[in-house]
Amino acid sequence: MSGKKVKGAAAQASGPAAAEIEIKEGPVRPYIVVDPSKTLQEKRMPRSLVERGLVVVLIAVALAVRFHKLGWPNSIVYDESHYGSLITKYINGDFFLDAEPPFAKLFFTMVAKSAGYEGNFKFGQVTSLYNGKIPYVVLRTMSSMLGLFTVILSYLTLRLSGANMFVAFGTALAFIFENGVVTTSRLILPDSVVLFSIALAVYSFKRSGLYDDASCQSYKWTVISAVSAGAASSSKFVGICTVAWLGLLCIWRFTFMMGDLSRPVCKAVKHTLIKGGIFVVAPVIVYMLSFYAHIALQTTFAEDAEYISSEYQSSLVGNNVPKDIKAEVGVGSVITLKHTGSTGGYLHSHPENYPAGSEQQQITLYPFVDEGDDWTIELYDKPGEILVDFQNLTDRTKIRLLHKTHCRLHSHDHKAPVSENADWQKEVSCYGYQGFEGDPNDDWVIEIDKDASTPGAAQERVRAIETKFRLRHAMTGCLLFSHPTKLPAWGFEQQEVSCASSGIDSLTLWYVEQNDNFLLKEDAELISYPQLSFLQKFVELHKKMFFMMKKLDAPHPASASALTWPTMLRGIEYWSANHRNVYFLGNATLWWSVSGMLVAYGLFAVVQLLRWQVGKPILQSVEAVDFHMETVQYLLGYAVHFVPFIFMGNNLFISAYIPAYYFGILALGLVLNSLVTITFKGRSHIGYVLLALFVTSVVYFFNDHKPLVYGTEWTRDLCIKSIWTSSWDYPCKNYFGNFQEYKAFELPEKSPFTQLETHIFSQPRNTILDPVEETPAAAPPKQEEPAQDPNVPSEERVAQQNAQLEDIMNKPGDKVFKDEFGNILDPEEVKKIMAEQNAVIKESIVERKSS
Repeated sequence: MSGKKVKGAAAQASGPAAAEIEIKEGPVRPYIVVDPSKTLQEKRMPRSLVERGLVVVLIAVALAVRFHKLGWPNSIVYDESHYGSLITKYINGDFFLDAEPPFAKLFFTMVAKSAGYEGNFKFGQVTSLYNGKIPYVVLRTMSSMLGLFTVILSYLTLRLSGANMFVAFGTALAFIFENGVVTTSRLILPDSVVLFSIALAVYSFKRSGLYDDASCQSYKWTVISAVSAGAASSSKFVGICTVAWLGLLCIWRFTFMMGDLSRPVCKAVKHTLIKGGIFVVAPVIVYMLSFYAHIALQTTFAEDAEYISSEYQSSLVGNNVPKDIKAEVGVGSVITLKHTGSTGGYLHSHPENYPAGSEQQQITLYPFVDEGDDWTIELYDKPGEILVDFQNLTDRTKIRLLHKTHCRLHSHDHKAPVSENADWQKEVSCYGYQGFEGDPNDDWVIEIDKDASTPGAAQERVRAIETKFRLRHAMTGCLLFSHPTKLPAWGFEQQEVSCASSGIDSLTLWYVEQNDNFLLKEDAELISYPQLSFLQKFVELHKKMFFMMKKLDAPHPASASALTWPTMLRGIEYWSANHRNVYFLGNATLWWSVSGMLVAYGLFAVVQLLRWQVGKPILQSVEAVDFHMETVQYLLGYAVHFVPFIFMGNNLFISAYIPAYYFGILALGLVLNSLVTITFKGRSHIGYVLLALFVTSVVYFFNDHKPLVYGTEWTRDLCIKSIWTSSWDYPCKNYFGNFQEYKAFELPEKSPFTQLETHIFSQPRNTILDPVEETPAAAPPKQEEPAQDPNVPSEERVAQQNAQLEDIMNKPGDKVFKDEFGNILDPEEVKKIMAEQNAVIKESIVERKSS
């Protein structure tokens, strides 16, 4: 058997060999040797002085780009409000629910705590100013550092994939100036954590391929890759795609191992199974540990805790969950009935009637403890009778439930109030009055679910907390049912309750929480909620997370179909104030180059397959084989991280494209490398010129649009000229006409601009702003905004608004009127806005120490 080793043209063009694989001739066919050559590690790692110098240059440029004006905007940008509030809740120990895994939030919490944050800053809406209580610059710095490390990892990954050092440098340099990535990596957002984790997972996997499969080095980098993928999965669910990609590459590598005639089959199977197991187990461990820390930090009862089970609530400090409840439930017991299958609300009624249907008193599911949740159990044939002896409720007992408003739980043939198009649901109401004994439509049969109930006595008779049962309507046979559907405003947006003849079983299950019966002895058995284990809490949190994700599926003004992401038809407005904007927009040169490369490579692959089908030779050089093997891996990563979004819901944002985009950039880097090593082999200077032109155009676009990245000054004309396609919707009207106007415009130091309102700022005359000497003024008393009565005639409302405006004008001091974009208005314009748009005046007083 003869063999040959072929070095890539990059070695001959510029220093150490970048592409090197070994192909041997077998008895029937040639095959690729999977084990790396002894010199491959040295050739693909940055060991030379020149290459280390290139890495230093990348670090310097990335520092300059990502750390420029990091403290600006000095107010909340985009989802910093959401994630900042969660950091605060972690530090204060408050329970909260979120639709994403916790790793990135825990990371930022650790950084904030290390920087001395005490959880005493209230995160308001976007554009609310930060103050000294929150180390927001430190948090943004850490995010930017992760962005910097991602750039370096992109360079190192391309080198490991066989790219020439100068091509890898050029691609990483272009990546530094990717507008969208720079924008997200400068803010307190999980995107930087996710992208860094994915980049580290990719790099580590490629690094593991430099060593023999059985070596410790190979296993070390395999573990690092798996743990990094776990960190990505534990920050956002897109990280699961990275785990899937690693698994697919394991299979990919295994197919080449099986084709390598120089390797024993058993060895290939053994190491593939072990490493495949690592890529499954390690991410799961990281994911579980992140939730363990998440649960451990949430110790205090807070608002969101109302939406978890009472068992979970009972483990939180300050909970209001009942304990020491009388265990035995019987006739005459005053109880609360809790639903198990949705958000865990209570069967509730209040003295309001349905506007249609039977027009009887409403029945709802209410998530809070309230007097309207109390029901008295009666025997169906002895309503109102007071028993002398305690009587248990066993399976198939027929009962009635009497509400404190003297009506009884009732159902009939009327359609459900909201789910009226669902023929399998009927209306449930509260029907009756004081002195009325009820009718057969008030009768309900208890059906104990033995599988859902605690083993033992709770499966034979109704016991508080332990027994899960259904209430079947005796006349119609339907079951008392509730689901996440909410009633309109006339039902106070509480959850709909109906009587269902079909439906999910868990949505028909109920249990007794509070229980009081005067016939029970004082020493009667008491019961409390059992403490949940970590795994039980883990499962419950995920049920709530998936429920929240479904709720977030509603269309959003900034959402865009995943199919439009590669064309970058639009971006996302992150922040808009003070005649400045932060707007997420990718670097069109790089973005569209990646998209064009994907199309071109797809067409090239089709042509090559057709050539092969008709007997034409393909992949004749080792460089070409190496190029396609490496590129296809990254294209697979792109597909795995992009395709799932095509089948998801409507509420998708283009920023979610970044992980797939990163793989596309890596593939583009290898395509650029092929210009040097394959297309212009022997004339590599042509490839380098094309690379230089490409990087220059990327830098040009970044520089032309950087005010959108940094939220800095720009002019209206320059903004309009920067719009390459009409679908880009960043608001050029917000900017001043020239830069001189910015010099006369004072940035707010104490009072934030907020959107959707008209603001009026008043300041004393003849004062000069001195940031060093400035002292905060005492907060003015909060003024109640006048309620807008829709019944008041329009003329009257305008008169009231004019009177309010005149009152403000009569106050001492200069008056400056500004709209939601920070544009200065004169009083007549304010009057017009108030009359036509029913705007709200919000007065803020800015006091500054005189110089």
